[in-house]
Amino acid sequence: MSIPKEPRQLMINLMYLVLTALLALNVSAEIFNAFKLVDNGLQKSNATLEATSSQIPGRIAELAKKDPLKYEKYIAKANEARKISKEFVEYVEEIKNYMIAETGGIDTVKGQPKGYKDKDITTRYLVGKEPAKNAGKGGELEAKIKETYDKFLALVDDEDKAKEASSITVRIDSAYTTSKTKKNWAHYNFFQMPLLATMPILTKIENDARSSEAAILNYLAGKVGGEDIVFDKFVVVSSTKKSYVIAGETFEAEIFLSAASKNTDGMSISINGSPAAVKDGVAKYSVKTSDTGVKKYTAKATLKNPVTGEVQTYDGSFEYEVGRRSASIQLDKMNVFYLGVDNPISVSAAGVSSNALRVTGSGAGIRLTPNGANKYIVNVSQPGEATITLSAEGLTSSTFNYRVKRIPDPVAKIGRLAGGSMSAGEFKVQPGIIPTLEGFEFEAKCTIESYRIIRIRRGEDPRVANNSGGGFNGEAARLIQDAGPGDNYIITDVKGKCPGDAASRPLNSLAFQIR
Repeated sequence: MSIPKEPRQLMINLMYLVLTALLALNVSAEIFNAFKLVDNGLQKSNATLEATSSQIPGRIAELAKKDPLKYEKYIAKANEARKISKEFVEYVEEIKNYMIAETGGIDTVKGQPKGYKDKDITTRYLVGKEPAKNAGKGGELEAKIKETYDKFLALVDDEDKAKEASSITVRIDSAYTTSKTKKNWAHYNFFQMPLLATMPILTKIENDARSSEAAILNYLAGKVGGEDIVFDKFVVVSSTKKSYVIAGETFEAEIFLSAASKNTDGMSISINGSPAAVKDGVAKYSVKTSDTGVKKYTAKATLKNPVTGEVQTYDGSFEYEVGRRSASIQLDKMNVFYLGVDNPISVSAAGVSSNALRVTGSGAGIRLTPNGANKYIVNVSQPGEATITLSAEGLTSSTFNYRVKRIPDPVAKIGRLAGGSMSAGEFKVQPGIIPTLEGFEFEAKCTIESYRIIRIRRGEDPRVANNSGGGFNGEAARLIQDAGPGDNYIITDVKGKCPGDAASRPLNSLAFQIR
């Protein structure tokens, strides 16, 4: 543009430039707020993933006990997956902390880096003076991402690698290869980017590592728990030191799966020295009780090994305690009552018929509905504590206290994922966000009340839409349909409602990278 010679026109042009600059400042402030919002949402998602993943290795170790020689390697792999993720996240956090410290630290009032607009630190530190050489920290980060992907994939059995590779989302996005001006991945992502704009990018990379860790841990859990153990005849057995305890004592039991063979040739069982009849590999012991107290008995089983011909004998000592009439309640599913759902319980009192047993409840808005012999459905309407009392003629009343809790938080998902990588085609056909109650044994259906969705596309301002209900509609639906490779979608401020809720509750955030 040529410089006008007329003073009036020169003044008008200068005013236009000033106005444009002011407008740019306003837009910039909105964009920076969006970056901060996206980063906060990703950090919440990372915390959710970490909390979930931290519990899985323990479950794998428990499942592996059924065949230690076969499954021990999966315990080690689970621990290694946790280590890989931890080391990678710590590495990325060091990069973020260094840049924040170099630009003045954190503004505790605004909750963001003091140098949030600084482009020099990102370009100099992450890209380097000569972008083509890829010698900045960003080039090292790129290599670290590829290395982490390979480490996660190495934990997968060879025959499963092709199937499981797509679940490992910590990888280098190939979108930079289509750029005609950017030299490499670091140049594409960080060159002349304000510090605050790089924070969600780096947090998203951490999110990819957490998601990959969760995928690998779930895969390993499936390897130790996905095979059926088939026996000729089997039953769950509880072996207790005492089959009756007094309040204040410790109850101890070993729970295991007992296998037997219907072929009882060569097998004999004796109880207290007397032979017992054996049917389908099982002998039954019964004795009429009279006086109270601890009673003991011994059992001995002799078996001929059909392969070696060797005769082997196994014996054990057991005890039980005979007491007077007592009453009890057994919760069929959990040791608490949940708001908004039917809580089934079974009640019993030794020596008292179900018709003579009186069952009453109080507290937490409790309501008891008969549901068959010795069974009831419990409904509660208030959190706190509920009490159930059993009484009958000749029986001292027994009172049982139970906690009343709301239904656990569901996990917000798109399709079957709570975050990670998804193709554009698959992403576009998703109807909305679905709340999933994972590991909850009761029949309950939660709903999504509202959320905010943000689409981030390279070279464009972030687009934000608020959505009511779980299904994508209005502007949110249009953002979903605009999805393309390289786009990032962040869904925050997710609110859901479950049966028994008086108001909506906050749920986890979601983050997706479109491929």
